[in-house]
Amino acid sequence: MHDNDRMPIGRYPDAAVQVLQPAFEHYRLVLAAVERIATGGRWNEGPVWFGDGRYLLWSDIPNNRIMKWEEETGAVSVFRAPSGHANGNTRDRQGRLITCEHGGRRITRTEYDGRITVLIDSVDGKPLNSPNDVVVKSDGSIWFTDPPFGIAGYYQGERAQAEQPERIYRFDPATGTATVMADDVSGPNGLAFSPDESTLYVIESRARPRRIRAFQVSGDGSRLGESRVLVDAGPGTPDGFRVDVDGNLWCGWGMGTPDLDGVRVFSPQGEAIGHISLPERCANLCFGGRHRNRLFMASCTSIYSLYVNTQGAVGG
Repeated sequence: MHDNDRMPIGRYPDAAVQVLQPAFEHYRLVLAAVERIATGGRWNEGPVWFGDGRYLLWSDIPNNRIMKWEEETGAVSVFRAPSGHANGNTRDRQGRLITCEHGGRRITRTEYDGRITVLIDSVDGKPLNSPNDVVVKSDGSIWFTDPPFGIAGYYQGERAQAEQPERIYRFDPATGTATVMADDVSGPNGLAFSPDESTLYVIESRARPRRIRAFQVSGDGSRLGESRVLVDAGPGTPDGFRVDVDGNLWCGWGMGTPDLDGVRVFSPQGEAIGHISLPERCANLCFGGRHRNRLFMASCTSIYSLYVNTQGAVGG
């Protein structure tokens, strides 16, 4: 991946940033445009921002590596290879990297000195399937989805037989205890909390059409209550997503027709209010930059960015 492959900025306002409902006008910066900041991946996923180092990490799953982009210089380099076919990434509340690995079928934590700690790789004596995406709640608990996508073949991991149902887990790193939070989501994929953590949103990627489900979270955060379908994606294919401080969902989108590729933005009520068109499907994204107002979008082969008039929710 090369910094000199940046996609040139077009005219302002950028026609790629589309207002679907008037509410999105507030979040669009008319003097900001989509930029391609890195390219050369095979299937990019799991972007995560490190503000203390001013760099972005993301997974290039088939190439079995985690990549790094430095904000100050634009330099792109390999952060870790092999990566265990890493997929989703986030940071815990102490700033450490938390990673879903298809290859090891596990969740790991990268310590401050670079050592890798395996947090969980099995439940009830059986290996996990292939942890997909992960988020850390304010109490330090680690929530992740575990579909079998990464063991379905040899492109994104190693082919293997699933030994667990598809589930959403809550892992307590203090006790080493994993709790099944939901087992009725078909193809659980991206997940994120609302800003007040009263709702957990989950992509149901094996539903037809795909859906975004919203689960009530108990007051003590120990269980999930009733769920509802927040978004029926129709022909769209939501994958990974993050939530801003106003509770809007910024969702990776595409793999239908070219006009769907990019990021679809939904209000907390599930109304599509905006769309960011990209040349390829966006799998996942995160907020970063000094003020958490720069959207980083991990797409098939490239990483794109766009400044927006909001901030990512804490922990997203």
